Amino acid sequence: MTVKRYDVVVIGGGPVGSQVAYQLAKMGHSIAVLERKKSLAEPVCCTGIISQECASAFAISESVILRRVNSARIFSSSGQMLRLWRPEPQACIVDRPAFNAALASRAQSAGAEYVLDALVNDLEVGSHGVSIEIASQEEARLFEARAAVIATGFASKLIEKLGLGKINDFVMGTQAEVETIGVDEIEVYMGKQIAPDFFAWLVPTSPGRAWAGLLTRRAPGDYLRKFMSFLLDRGKIASGKTALSYGGIPVKPLAKSYGHRLIIAGTAAGQIKPTTGGGIYYGLLCADIAANNLHRALESGNLSAGNLARYETDWKRKLGQELRTGYRARKFYERLSDIQVDHIFDIMRMNGIVETLLKEDDLSFDWHGGAVSRLLRHQALSTAFKIMKLPFLPERKN
Repeated sequence: MTVKRYDVVVIGGGPVGSQVAYQLAKMGHSIAVLERKKSLAEPVCCTGIISQECASAFAISESVILRRVNSARIFSSSGQMLRLWRPEPQACIVDRPAFNAALASRAQSAGAEYVLDALVNDLEVGSHGVSIEIASQEEARLFEARAAVIATGFASKLIEKLGLGKINDFVMGTQAEVETIGVDEIEVYMGKQIAPDFFAWLVPTSPGRAWAGLLTRRAPGDYLRKFMSFLLDRGKIASGKTALSYGGIPVKPLAKSYGHRLIIAGTAAGQIKPTTGGGIYYGLLCADIAANNLHRALESGNLSAGNLARYETDWKRKLGQELRTGYRARKFYERLSDIQVDHIFDIMRMNGIVETLLKEDDLSFDWHGGAVSRLLRHQALSTAFKIMKLPFLPERKN
């Protein structure tokens, strides 16, 4: 059996795994990235929306950006509409396969080695290192490293096997590429008959093309087909017959994102916005935090769980409050009926709440906590919540 040795082996060649690999390789460490796919350009079940803030912070190549957007229309089940608009671009829609390949290329340029078609059969953590066995068409191969990063995406069996638990609160996402008719901005659809407790979307990517998708806890394929029929009936898309892709999305973080010689990052750790299911920016931020903590631990020679616990402390300091507020907002929304959502739309429109929010300098595509808190403090909405007996109040500050 072939054995190769590295400072760190990263399992998963998506954006988060590639960002960890890039940063560590740039710091001078030997890095291998194991990716189960045969090509980094394979399709991904992801709409590919990132903020302009994310694109700038991580120097995302213009070559992978399909378009920039500055507006969205949100529809209630009855057809009421709220329009969010700002003069400057708020988000970018990226070509996800090209985005993945670009980040991997950057990591490779820094010295990281990629191994594709590498399905991890086993991972063992010992007192002196980590052993990872992969299956390939040729032969079983063994990789040894001082530490490992698991960035595999949702529901990795490795994490549970290693005793780090699993995420029990999650949703299923599904989407399809469709041909559109006259759709030039993002559309979001709410309603129990469309996407129970979550939402559906129509996101234009290029002239005449878009992603149609949704999040739900049950029967995602059935609901997406019904949603595409809904869009077809309204002349939004040319056909409802197209292949669907699926993916799991956690809405709550993993209880523990580190272990002896181990770090869990990205979707695998539940570093996801509970309000929207978006995880690219948060995952990239945590990838940098993971790389910095691993670099410190590798330099000191102390890769114990106690020393790597600082990674979790650091990423929770950055994202913890946002994730907690977002999760409470998510559970609040799931309790709403369609009639209650319509009533909230009425209040927001009649009181100019959306316009007021859009004027706030700190309103962000990625950081929702401030907007949620301001909405809850608005007199008209807070009064309505009390009348509807909805038990959602802002967290008290200690």
